[in-house]
Amino acid sequence: MPLIKSISGIRGTIGGKTGENLTPVDVVKFAAAYGTWLKRKLNKGNLKIVIGRDARISGQMISDLVSSTLQGVGIDVIDLGLSTTPTVEIMVPYLSAAGGIIITASHNPKQWNALKLLNSKGEFISDQEGKELLTIAENEDFDFVEVDKLGCYEKEENAIELHIDKILQLSLVDVESIQKAQFKIVVDAVNSTGGISVVPLLKKLGVEVIEMYCTPTGDFPHNPEPLEVNLDDIMKRVPSEKADLGIVVDPDVDRLAFICEDGSMFGEEYTLVAVADYVLSETPSTTVSNLSSSRALHDIAKKYNQEYQASAVGEVNVVSKMKEIHALIGGEGNGGIIYPELHYGRDSLVGIALFLSYLSKKKASVKELRNLYPTYFMGKKKIDLSPEINTDLILKKLEDQYKNEDIKTYDGLKIDFSNSWVHLRKSNTEPIIRIYTEAYTQQEADQLADRFIKEIKKIS
Repeated sequence: MPLIKSISGIRGTIGGKTGENLTPVDVVKFAAAYGTWLKRKLNKGNLKIVIGRDARISGQMISDLVSSTLQGVGIDVIDLGLSTTPTVEIMVPYLSAAGGIIITASHNPKQWNALKLLNSKGEFISDQEGKELLTIAENEDFDFVEVDKLGCYEKEENAIELHIDKILQLSLVDVESIQKAQFKIVVDAVNSTGGISVVPLLKKLGVEVIEMYCTPTGDFPHNPEPLEVNLDDIMKRVPSEKADLGIVVDPDVDRLAFICEDGSMFGEEYTLVAVADYVLSETPSTTVSNLSSSRALHDIAKKYNQEYQASAVGEVNVVSKMKEIHALIGGEGNGGIIYPELHYGRDSLVGIALFLSYLSKKKASVKELRNLYPTYFMGKKKIDLSPEINTDLILKKLEDQYKNEDIKTYDGLKIDFSNSWVHLRKSNTEPIIRIYTEAYTQQEADQLADRFIKEIKKIS
């Protein structure tokens, strides 16, 4: 698979040729570029960077390379070891670090790994910052230090515990109510760091935990993306154990999915919807998700007479919009909860605590809670185009064609109809237009996508 370099980091499969896969040479180049960029940007000595990794098999090797390289550019390293993406994000400002590197390929299979890059706030670096860093990497314009100025290395082994304690102290996390509910929950942590974070959190909340794949070996028992097609085991286990619900996280614990007591999916789009319902019921505010997320969050905001706004796709864009309009809850429809009272990053752990607080207060089953929300169905398709076709021109023609509808053009083209929507986004790396749709039935969502595929072909 190709090595993917983007503003947010570097991603690829382990092994193969330098520049084509994620090899040790590529890891060193990118870590050196990040360290060099930070030193030039901040223009001061004694910088420290927090690193942490999920449990995938290549994680320790990549971590050692990153750590040694950062020391080589004169930066001190604080290594959290096995950790979660939100934990690293929280620890960067807590430890007054200049930045952070998360070693994880998120929901990708075990042959993948990646470096995700954070600023001093523990948030993903911006588009412009990422471009500056990529330039340094491409030019191999690194600043390595002399022997007396090498960075130091230390371990921090209590980061997840500190993360959990911060969650338990949040005003909307009702520990007593959750403990009284005596929940029985099945957890699928896909043999990664959810096993050492989700499980301890639940036990502190007085939950009876049934563990599935909670040993952080990195040997994923199924495709680690928390989608229904990959979750047959836990969907059977929850009703067989007579559990109240199931919890599924991806390898780095920033995406969260729930299983109802009857074994059905709560729906990854509805993780954010339910948590937002609770947060807005206690602290009314604006809400944010991205353009490709369900309309259901808009419905929840409307229920509380609050404003909803959609950002461009990408966590950094959601965070930027949340800050702009002072939203107290937001996230992405892939099960990503962003709760700024804790930090500006997708966090399954805080999502679990808020969801269980709401569930315990409502005294409802998970299925009953799901039935309170409108049901939408989403379609996701793509159309391959020949390289010479101008995708921007296609989107402009469609924009003109649907100018009387509610349209947004700051991230591709989104057209909101009265009972459905379509979002068209071009790929930055290949001649493809991705088509996302939502409607009241799966058939309508798929038909809407097919309709736009035909329209694009006609235009092109």
